[in-house]
Amino acid sequence: MKHYHIPVIAMLFLGSLTPSTAQTNDATTPLHLMKPDYPTPYNVPKKEEIKTVLDRVYTFLDKNSASKIVNATTKAGITDYKNGNEDIMFEPGSFRLTSYEWGVTYAGMLLATKATGEKYYADYTNKRLQLIADIAANYKEQNIKDKDMLKTLHPEALDFAGALCAAFIKAKQDGLKANADPLINNYIDFISNKQFRLSDGTLARNRPQDNTIWLDDMFMSVPALAQMGKYTGNVKYFDDAVKQVNQFSERMFNKEKGIYMHGWVQSMTDHPQFHWARANGWAVMTMVELLEVLPKEHPGYTGVLAQLQAHIKGLAKYQDGTGFWHQLLDRNDSYLETSATAIYTYSIARAINRGYVDKMTYAPMVLLAWNAVASKVNDKGQVEGTCVGTGMGFDPAFYYYRPINVFAAHGYGPVLLAGAEVVLLLKDNQFEINDSSIQLKVPGKNNQLK
Repeated sequence: MKHYHIPVIAMLFLGSLTPSTAQTNDATTPLHLMKPDYPTPYNVPKKEEIKTVLDRVYTFLDKNSASKIVNATTKAGITDYKNGNEDIMFEPGSFRLTSYEWGVTYAGMLLATKATGEKYYADYTNKRLQLIADIAANYKEQNIKDKDMLKTLHPEALDFAGALCAAFIKAKQDGLKANADPLINNYIDFISNKQFRLSDGTLARNRPQDNTIWLDDMFMSVPALAQMGKYTGNVKYFDDAVKQVNQFSERMFNKEKGIYMHGWVQSMTDHPQFHWARANGWAVMTMVELLEVLPKEHPGYTGVLAQLQAHIKGLAKYQDGTGFWHQLLDRNDSYLETSATAIYTYSIARAINRGYVDKMTYAPMVLLAWNAVASKVNDKGQVEGTCVGTGMGFDPAFYYYRPINVFAAHGYGPVLLAGAEVVLLLKDNQFEINDSSIQLKVPGKNNQLK
């Protein structure tokens, strides 16, 4: 008879596999409650935490953007604008006060004041818009040595008119005392009467090819037209705004995907579809801004609302698990981009807050998106991960390899808008972690898995 000798250590190992041990398995542990390794914080953001992010951005911008003019030669500060005989320019800064990106930033600061009650955000906007209005009122063009200020007096493209026009009107309605009407009228005259259009009235450009429609131009025109409709009561501005949304969408919206192509060239037989993220951001923000002031009885209201809902539904399909969206929305190997993600966060949150889309459906993805955006605001208040200014291309490499830079001005206004609108969302709604996921909290309901 053979005898088998099992080492003591082996016997101990075998004994450790008995059901009485604390082994992690389906029978001993509620595996659905295990902590996932999320790359982006997965929680309901707190209003105070959002304000901390907004404050960092505000502080950085207040220190790094001009707030006064100086003598163009001596660089001495100027306080008396009434004696407008000397050559002047904006004091040195990291951003241009009259760019369309800064029109978005001005709007973001105004909304931050409404969301938080802190006056200093709006003061940022009012101080600089007052400065622009003072220059326009008191200085002859030959004395203005800042080329960007001259472009705002004589717009060469929609970039120099639309976003600033809308910001001035919003600021005026919020209490800005500056005499901004000459500038507002100048901007809207350019949009309505001087910007190139196709034969059907669609706003277009002759670059990079003749008769090119840029999706960006929805935002560079429609919010200003919409605000002007409200400001003057003249329905012609609403009519033009609605027409632009409809005619851009007819040519450029991919109904199957639910997103827009970036550019459309009239002479092309086939239209290459590059679904650039920030341009889609300009489009969705345009429709939110239009519906904000478009009378519900206007014949175009229902159509614009339906188009906004279709676009938001399409965008939701392409959100990455990190909370961001990709530079090219439908190409997951393109990089994750901050400014577009911030614009979507603002626009979808505002659509929820205004009742345009269902909050139970879309609010969780908005909170995730904000957490992603907040992770890109560094300790200095700089916004990281923003694509620089971008023209139009018809090959993928053009979009894949656009640089990112913390001084890309396109990121700052959207972050301010996004944070402010999410604060408003959190004021009016409650959220909870329910069965491990972020859910809208419904009063009187408790559906957590036991």
